[in-house]
Amino acid sequence: MTRTVNVTGVIDSHCHLDFPDFADLDAVVARAREAGVRNMVTISTRIRQFDRIRAIAEAYDEIFCTVGTHPNNANEEPDIPVEEIVALAAHPKVIAIGEAGLDYHYDYSTPENQQRGFRTHIEAARRTGLPLVIHSRAAEDDTAAILEEEMGKGRFTPLLHCFSSDARLAERGMKLDCYFSFSGILTFKSAQSIRDVAAAVPLDRLLVETDAPYLAPVPFRGKVNEPSYVVHTLASLADIKGVSLQDMADITTDNFFRLFTRANRQ
Repeated sequence: MTRTVNVTGVIDSHCHLDFPDFADLDAVVARAREAGVRNMVTISTRIRQFDRIRAIAEAYDEIFCTVGTHPNNANEEPDIPVEEIVALAAHPKVIAIGEAGLDYHYDYSTPENQQRGFRTHIEAARRTGLPLVIHSRAAEDDTAAILEEEMGKGRFTPLLHCFSSDARLAERGMKLDCYFSFSGILTFKSAQSIRDVAAAVPLDRLLVETDAPYLAPVPFRGKVNEPSYVVHTLASLADIKGVSLQDMADITTDNFFRLFTRANRQ
């Protein structure tokens, strides 16, 4: 039976609204509003397709966006100059750089191109002062090592999105003042290790997301995910932290606006 979740003001900090799963975007946004979602961030995966990301953010007051190349697409965009990312990031609806990082689970892009792109995005985050949305899968040691090395060259603000890595990356990330965003994986029965990480992350570093159209939370697991479902991940996080659902919405929303300083809080 589907659990009823009543909350206001929650934010889906990471979704992909330009994907073909969302042909009727007006309906998706309407359902998010009805579920109490106040803002969404549609995430760039290819800089060469940024125009469609930007168009979505411009069309809806509550939607922000990012600019960046996903590590799985690093072979497609191996030599994007940092100056181009910085220029695109000047748009007022762009609130972060990314998603960028490392994904060794798949062989879509070489580790060399991924690492070079990761460092380029880090430099863009430094230059713009915008946070960096980081994707890390099956690459914990290299992700942490690059973050530590680059942080020594100059500060930037990292967000480890859809956190599904081990406790070692979480510990190293907390030392770097990373933020952590949790997805519907948090609700999966097999994900106790991820819930343990969420329990250890300080309250002021937590965000929630859908990563829609992927990773729909229980009770929608296996279906196309969408921003309205983020409230179920929020409920799981509230249970883990021992706070009320509305308090967790308020906490993660405050964290969102502290991290994404360009986002207008209305």
